[in-house]
Amino acid sequence: MRLTRQVEEKRKKERINPGLSMKRFPFMLVLALMWTSGCASMTAQKVGPTDVLIAQQEIPEDELLDVGVVVFDSAELTEEEAKKQGTHAGVRKAERHFMPYHLKTTMQRSSHWGMVRVVPQETAATDLVVKGKIVESNGEDLILQVEARDSSGKLRLEKTYHAEVQLAQYVDLELGQKDAFQDLYNTVANDLAALRLRMTPEERKNIRTLSKLRFAGDFAPDPFADYLATDRKGIRALKRLPAQDDAMMERVLKIREREEMFFDALNGYYEVFYADMWPSYENWRKANLTERAAVSRVKRDAYLRQAAGILLVALAVFLDAGDIIDSNVLTGAMVLAGGQVFISGINISKQAQIHRAAIEELGESFDSEMKPVVLDLEGKTYELTGSAQDQYKRWKELLRRIYAAETGFDKQDPSKPDPGR
Repeated sequence: MRLTRQVEEKRKKERINPGLSMKRFPFMLVLALMWTSGCASMTAQKVGPTDVLIAQQEIPEDELLDVGVVVFDSAELTEEEAKKQGTHAGVRKAERHFMPYHLKTTMQRSSHWGMVRVVPQETAATDLVVKGKIVESNGEDLILQVEARDSSGKLRLEKTYHAEVQLAQYVDLELGQKDAFQDLYNTVANDLAALRLRMTPEERKNIRTLSKLRFAGDFAPDPFADYLATDRKGIRALKRLPAQDDAMMERVLKIREREEMFFDALNGYYEVFYADMWPSYENWRKANLTERAAVSRVKRDAYLRQAAGILLVALAVFLDAGDIIDSNVLTGAMVLAGGQVFISGINISKQAQIHRAAIEELGESFDSEMKPVVLDLEGKTYELTGSAQDQYKRWKELLRRIYAAETGFDKQDPSKPDPGR
């Protein structure tokens, strides 16, 4: 009897002070809230509204720097990684060519540079090499890692940019002029222009000279080996200059002009690819953003419904544990309602998977191949096929043969076919 009376008194105290029985409930609430929380995004420079910085005066010819924007890099995406980023492997492959070309057009509009070309790989023929890596791109977010090095090998820029756009920014777009992420391109172009402005006129001229001698050393290592010095960090410096009427240097500069001719032809193909891709790509990104917003809303609704279900079930368990009078009917209703809400959330998650499948279908048409480049050189036609990197490699081999023939040292292996036809 005494034990029964003690139990009844304890239950009476708990009814008077229900907080004693709810000690576990806040912990369960915290777990539910933690379950619904998301992950933090990558840290990068947030890009806001930005106009491109236009050169205020004409730049002297001997201070103009030529720029090579290398085809962008990107981690090879698995199907699962592509789904997580909200994109498609075929889209990413096409973006690697689209984005550098749009950066090129933005830099050209700034009037801070000489020739700006998209190149398949780093080349000694340019004064400044710009490389980019696509970290994330899905129509809503664009994260780019960008670095720039001059012909001395000095790192001039290394920065990560992040832009987030809304549907309103997919209005009044213009080929080569205004992209939905134009603020990001403008910011990159302005940072590159700023690094050029920080150089002295003598420094710019020195960079131009370095690129010429670096190219010469690439084609003729023996005669030009002692014109440049390279330190342990890979930074190049001038040791001496060739004579103004150096015949060997004149031949090398003509070869350099032919390499630039290849890049001009290649950029003609890039321009066609860029123009053809523009309408489909902008529409895909806009649709993808709409789909991602729908997925986000659906997932958020699902999380809230599932969290509510968990809390209702937890509350029902607490009420039953608290031995509240007439709680049986109430707890039964709460468990039933919580279970229904949880199942509803799962059903909405399935809808999100359908949206994800629709996003993938939008990117199927962007997996394209590089077209052949046809060049006329000294009365002979050369057709270069394969990827842009393969075409560039074949063109370099051809130029080396031409150089060897012009200098009297024809090192062509007669067993190898002539790359031209």
